[in-house]
Amino acid sequence: MTTFEVRRARPADEAAVVAFTEETWSDREGSDYIPRIFQQWIEGDGDDQRTFVVEAGDDVAAIVQAVVLSEHEAWAQGMRVNPDYRGEGLSTRINDAALRWAREQGATVARNMVFSWNVAGLGGSRAAGFDPCTEFRWAMPTPDPAATPTLAVGDEADAAWAFWSASDARDDLRGLTLDGEESWAVSELTREKLHDAADEDRLFVVTDDGTRGFSYRNRVYDRPNDEGDEVTWAEYAVGAWTDLDACRSLFSALARDAASVDADRTRVLIPESARWVSDVAASRVAVSDEPDFVMAADLTRDRFDGD
Repeated sequence: MTTFEVRRARPADEAAVVAFTEETWSDREGSDYIPRIFQQWIEGDGDDQRTFVVEAGDDVAAIVQAVVLSEHEAWAQGMRVNPDYRGEGLSTRINDAALRWAREQGATVARNMVFSWNVAGLGGSRAAGFDPCTEFRWAMPTPDPAATPTLAVGDEADAAWAFWSASDARDDLRGLTLDGEESWAVSELTREKLHDAADEDRLFVVTDDGTRGFSYRNRVYDRPNDEGDEVTWAEYAVGAWTDLDACRSLFSALARDAASVDADRTRVLIPESARWVSDVAASRVAVSDEPDFVMAADLTRDRFDGD
């Protein structure tokens, strides 16, 4: 009978982890990121990040990572179970360990992201104590140095904050935007983040007799495509607007900005609903085929008390 033990991941686990994760998305014509970044995860583990595995004798049966994003927010990612050990309740067991650790670091909420087509992942998240939070989609304007917004675009951080605080987009997204440090994570937008973006010329506020929308560039990064060629991405933490005209001007500003940083491609987080997606489509901007779901776990529950 196999004995399972949840423990902190070690560099020596790499071969076993790669062996059961390299074909994770093979049926979706995609590849799992974990084989590429496992060593980076281990090297980055510390007070704000911890990677866990389930040891099964000489094998590894599961993996997950927890990251502290702010004083009260944590992020769970990379939950994978070795197919040889499915049905043993390991996803719940390892998630509990990761979220208890996050609670010990002071977090009161942990979130994760699940592809909308990943029904098993959604079910596993619910079993692990996560509840539905929000959903989003990617808008992908083409970088264009000649793009010209029809409405004025400024960079007043407090105007963007006031707009966000009262916006339908904030309500739909539960106040969440892409995190500035952890890729693929979302965290609560703060006034300070907008001021930082304005100071660094990354904030775009659409105005026309009042504030009509905003976005800000989160980061620029390089990633190889399926052919192995490096592609430069400009990532925008959120897109929010009042109406179609504001949407068009906002995405024109982002297309121009993306070109200014020599980006090949872009992605902008937008709320998932017919309103938001159809505005983007009517603006002749590409949209991802499917939404992504964000789940949230209340870490003040007894389940996550480490005592």
